This record gives sequence, C-alpha cells and structure tokens, in this order.
Amino acid sequence: MNLADLNRVAEALVSPGKGILAADESSGTIKKRFDAIGVESTEDNRRDYREMMFRAEDALSKYISGVILYDETIWQKSRDGTPLIKLIEQAGAIPGIKVDEGTQPLPECPGELVTVGLDKLSERLKKYYAQGARFAKWRAVIDIGKSIPSYTAIHTNAHALARYAALCQAAQIAPIVEPEVLMDGDHDIDRCYEVTEFVLKQTFQELYAQKVALEGMILKPNMVVSGKKNAKQASVQEVAEKTIRLLRNCVPSAVPGIAFLSGGQSDEEATAHLDAINRIGHQPWKLTFSYGRALQNAPQKAWSGKPANVQAAQQAFTHRAHMNSLASKGEWKADLESRRAV
Repeated sequence: MNLADLNRVAEALVSPGKGILAADESSGTIKKRFDAIGVESTEDNRRDYREMMFRAEDALSKYISGVILYDETIWQKSRDGTPLIKLIEQAGAIPGIKVDEGTQPLPECPGELVTVGLDKLSERLKKYYAQGARFAKWRAVIDIGKSIPSYTAIHTNAHALARYAALCQAAQIAPIVEPEVLMDGDHDIDRCYEVTEFVLKQTFQELYAQKVALEGMILKPNMVVSGKKNAKQASVQEVAEKTIRLLRNCVPSAVPGIAFLSGGQSDEEATAHLDAINRIGHQPWKLTFSYGRALQNAPQKAWSGKPANVQAAQQAFTHRAHMNSLASKGEWKADLESRRAV
C-alpha cells in the first residue's frame, strides 16, 4: 500500500468547492428513476443519460471532484466510441466505482439488512484499477424502527465496511466508507443522533481492527436529521449543530474529509443543510457532498430521454453542482436558486 498516493486521491476528492457525483445507481434503482420520467431503462438510455452528465464540462471541471460509477457504466463507451471513464478524466474529475453488491436480509434479525460483495472483491478491484478507478464505495444500510437497529446489524455491517476498506487500500484504491442510517422512519432527530453515534463509533473501531489507514479514506455519512415521517422536523440550524457535534465525537481528525450523502432529502434541503454545517466554522476535516438524487433529480426531469433536452439537462445539473459547491464553502444563499448561475 502506497499511503501517500491514497492520501492524494482522498484529498483531491474533498478539494475546496468540489464534491462527488454519485452516479452508481443499480439497474433496478435507475429503472425506478426512469419510470418516473417515462423513459425505458435500456442499456443505451442509461449510457446516454450518464454521458449527458459527464459531458457537462462546466459542472465536472468546476464543481465535481469525482464520479462514483456502477459496474455497467465503467465499461461503457459513449456514442462516439469514447470510454465514459475517459470523459470523466478529461474533465479533471476522478473515476470511482461502487463495489458492494447490494443487501440481503440479515439472519435472525427481522427487518434488518447486511451488505454483501466481499467474495472475490480483491480480484474485482484489480480489474477496476486497471480500468482507471482510483476510489471505491461501499454502502451499509441501517434502519431505525421500534426494536431496531440491533447490535448484530450494526456490528456486521461495520465489519464488512472495514474489510472492504482494507481490501481497497491493498489494491491502491481509496475507499469511501458509507454507513447510512436511513431517514425513512418516524423517529426524532435525537434518535437519529443516538443511532448514528453508535454506528460511527463501531465503524471506526472495526476500521482500526482491520488496519485501515484513515489518511487514505473518505467517510460518507448521513446528516443528523428527523425521520421523514416525524411530524416535527428539525430546523436547518439544529441539523447542522447536531451533525457537527456528532462528527467531532466520532470521527478522528486523520480522516481527510467527510462527504455527506443526501439520503432522500430534497435538492434544496440537502444544499441548505450542507451550507449551514459549513457555516459553523473550521473543523478537523473538509466537509462536502457526495450526492446522487440531490444532484440528479433536476437534470433527469429536464432530460426525460429526449436528445433535444440534453443542453437544458446539463444546465440543470451544472446549477445543482454549483449550488452545492457554494454550500461546501458556506457561501450558498436561497435566492441563488432562482438565478441558475454557473
């Protein structure tokens, strides 16, 4: 393992004013997104959609540090024969790859899941590195319910995250560690804090046990928010303050950066929260975004599968990337949303 090179990648992913585009939706997930805009989820349509984003040069060159790809995408070529991964590199962003293989029910833990994909991961990582990927992502899913999460679910998923991260670093690929506490329930913000604290502390204990070099990784956590079904939604300022308090209690300063997931927040909500978090002031790590839906929702609707809409979709994508770039520096303002400034 060359830690200096891993650290350079990690630092580049959290460069000031830049964040990560999560374009790694599985075939099943992107089908749901395409169904919502009336587009058939064929291999060509998926390629055209992602090519549209990767050719939005202002977005990638100015505001996007890296792009997380799905296995299908990393091997695809654009309509003119250029590998999609080359479009990302030419724009100055770093290609990455989602390496987990989804979730399965966790035995003896009703309602809980474990992420799978460790089998033969080391061999897959070698192929991804040869193809140009320099970082990877693995997502663990922790749900909050009446009697969950259990310690078994938290420990099992944290252990898998750590094993994945160790294998990535051995393959000279910087791991993004994503333990996501879902916001789907009716829990309040304090319950989210409690569970996320448990998850993060267990995750870093497992990372230590697996000898993962913290300088060569990025953390991708959820923010501390109220469950979507809770009647009382925490204010933007409360989310920011409790998120920072939690991270300072759980995340070692050796970690170069934290790239938040959006986790089902609306576009502007995810931007407002990121901005408020960064306005609190200097922290031991850089704080930015690694958004999927919160970057792609607007361009998906603008595109709607029609070649004539590509430019409008690229403008929508660039706008959202710009807004989150500002938020990553604590410089976003709500009135900028109507200006489409790039």
